[in-house]
Amino acid sequence: QVQLVESGGGLVQAGGSLRLSCAASRYTFSSYAMGWFRQAPGKEREFLAAISSSGALRTYAESVKGRFTISRDNAKNTVYLQMNNLKSEDTAVYYCARGATFYEASRLSSYDDWGQGTQVTVSS
Repeated sequence: QVQLVESGGGLVQAGGSLRLSCAASRYTFSSYAMGWFRQAPGKEREFLAAISSSGALRTYAESVKGRFTISRDNAKNTVYLQMNNLKSEDTAVYYCARGATFYEASRLSSYDDWGQGTQVTVSS
């Protein structure tokens, strides 16, 4: 059974930074694209960023482009989300997900497995 475990969330002041990690196990990590999403209370789950299996391709939502960076370390079976210049509207639960393909990476339906999420709270 695929396992995805997010970490690195917490409370940060506006303008600050956090780096989220997602440790993957029980599958061949380097064969799959990975994505990051978030969900704020009362809102739908929102695509943030995705990275191809090799790390050569990346895509971002407009709302985070220039502030967030996705990366991966296939030797460590881990995907990261570096978040800079955080804003109060970034407050949400953040999820990583495993995708079968990088194409249509912004769609929730492109992902088969999800982590349990990590809370990010940005105080203004």
